[in-house]
Amino acid sequence: MKELYNTFDAFGILTKAEIDQVLRDGKIKTLKKGDFFAKEGEVCNDVAIVQNGIFRSFYYNSSSEEITYCFRQENNFLSAYSSFLTGNPSTESFQALTDATYLWWNKTYIKALEESSINWVRFFKRLTELEYIEMEQRIFVLQKENAEQRYLKLMEQNPHYLQRIPLNYLASYLGITQRHLSRIRKEILI
Repeated sequence: MKELYNTFDAFGILTKAEIDQVLRDGKIKTLKKGDFFAKEGEVCNDVAIVQNGIFRSFYYNSSSEEITYCFRQENNFLSAYSSFLTGNPSTESFQALTDATYLWWNKTYIKALEESSINWVRFFKRLTELEYIEMEQRIFVLQKENAEQRYLKLMEQNPHYLQRIPLNYLASYLGITQRHLSRIRKEILI
């Protein structure tokens, strides 16, 4: 729980008592590899923070192909945020790529936190801002960089992904085929 405490504390917004309370109130849940935290077409009323394991977010394109949007791992927050915020069915699914454990809260509890302290409003505002920035950076990378640049950036920023995530999901995340990813990896090793 110390790492989870540090994740909340790193924002510099919440008091020790507020962090201790949210950690006490969270429910520890587990998922087996392949199980879903959130599913496309269902409303997501859940927020979690990953204790161990890794998740991928994906959606289906117009050709019914799975497109991996992002990954969530230890000490990352996890939710289908658009669905959580709007109450509309999710357009994405979150699937465990490994056995996973996470600390979970429902929307009612989150709303109660926001009503209990301006610190929680500020915290969730900051979390939402960070999600927006991540989404914007993802769009820029896909539109501005070529496949090799995207792969090199992934190796630099998240080298552990290469050991933990199957290549087909990494290729999808990078916006390329698995075959193209294999070629890039081979060229880099030469």
